[in-house]
Amino acid sequence: MKKSGSLLLADLKQKARLIRKLSLLSTTAAGSGHPTSCLSAADLTTVLFNSYFTYDTSHPGSPHNDRFILSKGHAAPLLYSLFAVVGVVPFEELKTLRQITSPLEGHPTPSFPYSEAATGSLGQGLSIAAGMALVAKQDKLSFKTYCLLGDGEMAEGSVWEACNFASYYKLDNLIAIIDVNRYGQSQETMFGHHVNEYAKRFAAFGWEAVVIDGHNLKEIEKTFKQAMSNRSKKPFVIVAKTKKGKGVSFLEDKDGWHGKPVKKDDLEKALEELGEVDESVRFELKQPKDVILVSEERAHPESDSGVASLPRMTNFKIGDEIATREVYGNVLAELGNKNPYIYALDAEVKNSTYAVDFLKAHPDRFVECFIAEQNMVGVGIGLSRLGKIPFVSTFAAFLTRAFDQIRMGAVGRANIKFVGSHAGVSIGEDGPSQMGLEDIALFRTIPDSVVLHPCDGVSTAKLLPQLVIHNGISYLRTLRQKTPVIYDAHEEFEIGGLKVLKESKNDTVLIVACGITVFEALKAYEQLKTEGVYVRIIDLYSIKPLDEEPLIKNARETNLQCVITVEDHYENGGMGDAVVSVLGKSLVRIEKMAVRAVSHSGTKDELLDLAGIDASHIVEKVHQLTNK
Repeated sequence: MKKSGSLLLADLKQKARLIRKLSLLSTTAAGSGHPTSCLSAADLTTVLFNSYFTYDTSHPGSPHNDRFILSKGHAAPLLYSLFAVVGVVPFEELKTLRQITSPLEGHPTPSFPYSEAATGSLGQGLSIAAGMALVAKQDKLSFKTYCLLGDGEMAEGSVWEACNFASYYKLDNLIAIIDVNRYGQSQETMFGHHVNEYAKRFAAFGWEAVVIDGHNLKEIEKTFKQAMSNRSKKPFVIVAKTKKGKGVSFLEDKDGWHGKPVKKDDLEKALEELGEVDESVRFELKQPKDVILVSEERAHPESDSGVASLPRMTNFKIGDEIATREVYGNVLAELGNKNPYIYALDAEVKNSTYAVDFLKAHPDRFVECFIAEQNMVGVGIGLSRLGKIPFVSTFAAFLTRAFDQIRMGAVGRANIKFVGSHAGVSIGEDGPSQMGLEDIALFRTIPDSVVLHPCDGVSTAKLLPQLVIHNGISYLRTLRQKTPVIYDAHEEFEIGGLKVLKESKNDTVLIVACGITVFEALKAYEQLKTEGVYVRIIDLYSIKPLDEEPLIKNARETNLQCVITVEDHYENGGMGDAVVSVLGKSLVRIEKMAVRAVSHSGTKDELLDLAGIDASHIVEKVHQLTNK
């Protein structure tokens, strides 16, 4: 039964008070967090969840659910409190916020099943939301995508990249909400409470922009209704003037409270100021009309992967010359025929990366992101969340500027394939600004990532279908220049493998190369052979994971038990370091202790122990090495 205006208003006030109370209780229990950032947005999100948000909590993965991206991820307790009032999170569980065993982390991650993305590194949520809204448009799905941003993150360039993108693609199913509470971490934000400055900028980017009082429930309700009926072919933004810490006098509109929970001694006073709270009220979310679910196998059953029937582009002859970047474009276009979930995203260099081949074959699944790499990665994360398999390509050097988005994609368990072309000094005359020389190091640091650097057309063509199947962050490094095919078309390649190209019983050293340096190693082999010096050569096309046993075996079989690594990449963090991390165990024993997985919320001591890098683990390692 629909409530009258006065009853609805009273109901909204009660629910907003409850959201504020839960946010205060959880952050005080945790002893850390950002309660004031939650309080400022409580009224906005209460109206959204009470009256407009469409969501089937029994099927969080339904493609018909609305999407809510908390770009201001430090307000995570707000997100958890909203779903507590929905009825899917027990109130008591909120008090486990930030604990080592709790899914309620300090900033949203997939540990919380109703979180659409890992956020907290500011300025990234709108790109993810734009990717989701784009999928809805293309797949003719009726869901809306909402993104709550803070005014502090509006200084991030990636936000405006996303604004430009959303306007260009006419994403009128995207609704951004700016919580302009005027205080950042250490001072007033760039425009403070001058909300019209934000509205003017959004309007200039081609958005429908409405300025409201973010604590006037009637006005919020009216504006969401307007946003829901938006048919302007423009994305919609609600610029809400709010007060940080709203509802508690000693917090409200006060500087210096960012990231500080209310102390237990002051909590009672804060709760008293909120007024009487009915803890029995609940949101009754609107339900999607269509409940057909995405298949669990969604994006890549093996029959659709392209592995069963390899692309025609593998039919090269030894000695043929072709650039691996060209093979990438051709093979991806063919794989797109077999798997309808594959998308290609490019940063307006598609004629160089050869993503243009995919555009020609599948224009409806090609997304031009223009020269805005940070937004491109965020859009890819959004596509991945909805079951697509995005291949994201640009020059290897330019992927580095989006590394924060890439690492956050890993935290969010995104399934994205990155392709960096024009790698290394071997690109030639374009100079150092275009040379990708840090890319391998960056991608190697991502937990559970795959890093591949094939040297010829056959190896590139054979590895690409396997990237479709691989779930997670992967990186394929391609070359600008043409290289000769050195492998037979029937040669098999797998992620985590290597190839021994030259070997004999008289080998003095082992040379390990990848990509362009494979050919330099082969040239050196021929020259040394004329001198009566024999070397063994390995093509380490899979840098991560690395095939350890045959690498160690081949190193040990050389007369000097010596290894030379050759790579077109800076010395630190590249293929050479990957080899050292393996061979150090067998030649000069080296043990590395480091963080090796995505971590979790918890205390300092708990997390050092979890990562295995605290004092007790160091002592244990010494005992292992000394057999004591």
